[in-house]
Amino acid sequence: MNNNSVKKQKLTWFARFLNVVEAAGNRLPHPITIFAILAAGIVLLSGVCAALGVSASGEMIDVKTMEVSERTVSVVSLMNRDGLVYMLTSAVSNFTGFAPVGVVLVTMLGVGCAEGSGYLSALMKKAVGVTPAAIVTPMLVFLGVMSNVATDVGYVVLLPLGAVIFMAYGRHPMAGLAAAFAGVSGGFSANLLIGALDPMLAGISTEAAHMVDPSYVVDPAANWYFMIASTFVIVILGTFVTDKIVEPRLSAATATKSAAMQGESPSSVTSLSPREKKALLFANITLLALVAAVAVLALPRNSFLRNPDTGSLISNAPFMDGLVLLLAFLFFVPSVVYGRITGVYKNEKDVCAQLGANMETMGSYIALTFVAAQFISYFNYTGLGSVLALKGAEALESTGVSGPVLMVSFILFSALINLVMGSASAKWVILAPVFVPMFMLLGYSPELTQVAYRIGDSCTNLITPLMTYFAMIVVFAKKYDENSGIGTLISTMLPYSILFLIGWTLLLVVWMVFGLPLGPGAVMMM
Repeated sequence: MNNNSVKKQKLTWFARFLNVVEAAGNRLPHPITIFAILAAGIVLLSGVCAALGVSASGEMIDVKTMEVSERTVSVVSLMNRDGLVYMLTSAVSNFTGFAPVGVVLVTMLGVGCAEGSGYLSALMKKAVGVTPAAIVTPMLVFLGVMSNVATDVGYVVLLPLGAVIFMAYGRHPMAGLAAAFAGVSGGFSANLLIGALDPMLAGISTEAAHMVDPSYVVDPAANWYFMIASTFVIVILGTFVTDKIVEPRLSAATATKSAAMQGESPSSVTSLSPREKKALLFANITLLALVAAVAVLALPRNSFLRNPDTGSLISNAPFMDGLVLLLAFLFFVPSVVYGRITGVYKNEKDVCAQLGANMETMGSYIALTFVAAQFISYFNYTGLGSVLALKGAEALESTGVSGPVLMVSFILFSALINLVMGSASAKWVILAPVFVPMFMLLGYSPELTQVAYRIGDSCTNLITPLMTYFAMIVVFAKKYDENSGIGTLISTMLPYSILFLIGWTLLLVVWMVFGLPLGPGAVMMM
């Protein structure tokens, strides 16, 4: 890329806007300080709102009993005795119970060994030699979308791999990180397969639909056809944004520096010594043997890896619950084989030292996560997100719009609510009892309402600090650009969020115009 093209890109109005976002965001304090300030702000806001009696009422679903009932949610203060006791006694459990912590640290035990032994680098070098450069970006975005079948694993496995893959091709590692993040998080609801989220949302939608029709059932595959088409839309848009908007903004000098720090250069990416080739062969054989062993164990209908009641490998199955450990193991064992043959690991003490080194690299993440966990926990405890969602739903319900305009409005509303409530199922518990019956009475099926919600819920995952893995990604980004901050991440991901929201919404409008089925037996109109 020549300097003239970079300058031209920076002169466009959108590039200037992104530069302003980045500069403003990076002038903010350190991310740890930002989350501490946000946590303190939630404490003060909860006290004020509770004193003013701020509350909201609406139909909500109990996820344990799946019963719909009228509930009033009031803001709970953190500035009274109970709130102070909660903050004092729950700080440790907020941190240890924060979902990404265990997932990230356990996965990094294996991934860190793959990187430290040289196995990951060798794999990338080999892949570069056989993979056309033109398909790297769409392949990475596609893998990100597909990783959603395995819930959150894509965040901790594919994101760092995306940076390494781009670096191996002489491209900016931050662009690879962004492309993977866009697929994993921005394309959260798109997939070619039925994932763990589908039956969860379908169950909530079914109960909400019973408020109008007690016999109505929303099938877990109700959005499948639309989500298959969405996968290709997300891949196309993600590739365009990465190659035409995001990477041109990133400094070529920074990319070269990052590659040098990682010991990679475009001229050496396919160079492997005879010893490394031998080590790679045996490590790959080991990996294939382990994958085959897991597959064999999972095949029997009564396998301990399957759900004992349904036989599923996906829904409430030990296989999915233990996938993080399995992946760490699949990275760890071949890495040890590779390191032993190349001489990086001479004995078990070297391997154990590598495991310790893996955790040392996560020090910044652990510190940031402790503060971020308190902020998110405080937000959930106070009920501010639920009140905002119910108030917003009431406002949207009163607008009186209909047709595709109504669905577009609901998508935008869901996208905005996603900025203040991270969990897809938690938001749907609040929104489904309001919008599913309302739209059913207007003639729109619960399956259509659910699709519109999923579009909005996915697109703004990329730019909200309330997304549980946001702190982790900020730390990952600093590995490749030490000057990066929250502003860098948000400005990098904002084009994906905007284009995904526009493109995905247009897809739904086209779907509605042609009256296409959303899934097997799932129509759009009642």
